[in-house]
Amino acid sequence: MKLRKGLLLGLGAAMAFSMMGCGGGASKKQINVLLYMQEHEKKIYEKIVADFAEEHKDEIAGINFEITTQDEYNTKMIAAMTANDMPDVFYIGPEAVRSYVDNGRALALDKYIDASKVNDLWPAIKSAYMYDGNEIGKGPLYCLPKDLSCFAFAYNKDIFDEAGLPYPDPNKPYTFAEFLDVCQKLTKDTDGDGEVDQWGVANADAFGMTPYLYGNGAQFLNDDYTKVVVNENKAFREAFQYYCDLTNKYHVTPSVEQDTALGGYQRWLDGQVAFYACGTWDVAAFMDKNTFPYNWDLCGWPVGPSGDGRSTAWLGSVGYAVSADTKYPELCAQLIQRLSTDLDGQRAVSGETTGQSLQLPNIMNYAKTTFKNKVKEGAIPYAGNVDVIFGYIEGNDKYNGIFTETTYTYNSEWWSTFLEGVVNCKNGTVSVDDYLAEVQPRMQAALDTAIEQQNAAKK
Repeated sequence: MKLRKGLLLGLGAAMAFSMMGCGGGASKKQINVLLYMQEHEKKIYEKIVADFAEEHKDEIAGINFEITTQDEYNTKMIAAMTANDMPDVFYIGPEAVRSYVDNGRALALDKYIDASKVNDLWPAIKSAYMYDGNEIGKGPLYCLPKDLSCFAFAYNKDIFDEAGLPYPDPNKPYTFAEFLDVCQKLTKDTDGDGEVDQWGVANADAFGMTPYLYGNGAQFLNDDYTKVVVNENKAFREAFQYYCDLTNKYHVTPSVEQDTALGGYQRWLDGQVAFYACGTWDVAAFMDKNTFPYNWDLCGWPVGPSGDGRSTAWLGSVGYAVSADTKYPELCAQLIQRLSTDLDGQRAVSGETTGQSLQLPNIMNYAKTTFKNKVKEGAIPYAGNVDVIFGYIEGNDKYNGIFTETTYTYNSEWWSTFLEGVVNCKNGTVSVDDYLAEVQPRMQAALDTAIEQQNAAKK
């Protein structure tokens, strides 16, 4: 079976161990799991897997639970597919569902899982892993979520206090004009040496640009994801110009050269920028005073003049999949259901029992009740404006969360093509108008190739 671009989700240097059932024998089953996660997550999931192995010790000889780094996951998965020796359980991201299914690598889960538990998952992550062979969001379910995340916006309260400015209102996200005004007031030379050393915001192009674009009603692609529209979409041009102007015209972000010397994330941790992106997985680090010794909270990304008035952030997820070739579909489906929807596990990763929130709970009812209440009580260390996160996840009249358009295309080469020249617009060497005119045909060529690959995979 040929490997196709877009088939993989990135992962590396392995740490593996075996959860052994008692009295293993030749007739018992060995389940191989390949995942990636951080060390603090690993401890939580090891216990879930060990408990599962113990409960099924009469039928499981062992679970080979291999944890690798995100950087090396692709290498291991390529090797597994090349050898036609897939792990029984592995990760797939929403953007790779089409490829795995079309290439016959992922098992449809519907007949193996408890529908009542699946129905208590957030609708956005459930639909992201459904695929009918043509369209994401319809058809069988191919993954259960490891998590659902969003990229909210964080601000440093200490910087606002020093400037004597009111904090952002979580119920009324800034307009583009208001955000620029605040950033200009917060960009300054704090030590009097003639050089700016504090900025209003730092933006990472790969994940901190799209909220400005989507918050202005912009699209990269048309509604059926077959045509690139960046050059003719007025809302896109307007928002992308604003994004680049923050750096090149208004200088409220570090310059391209300064950002290269020291990235925005580190500048945020060092207290040099007032606003920075905050994924749900960042909360634990930002709550740790040893990592981030400042007071902070959440707010909405700014809203552009051509949007629908809602602050918009992108959603992210990775899901547990079962190999289509596994000999043990029932057991593997039970295992990923435990990893995804086990209440004790969700209480741990969300911070209720560990004091460190790594993610928003997958279980919707628990998230909306116990989790949120404990955050507000201070029992779970979290930013005070947790409702910003829920606004992006659930959607309301002020907030909207969406999966980026790469979720609905066969690969993300068209997106990578766009990213290549963004830095030139931010440093002023290429105008926005010229760049959009030049890059759209190259993006379209990449998208056309992806569509051809998708069609070929179905034959």
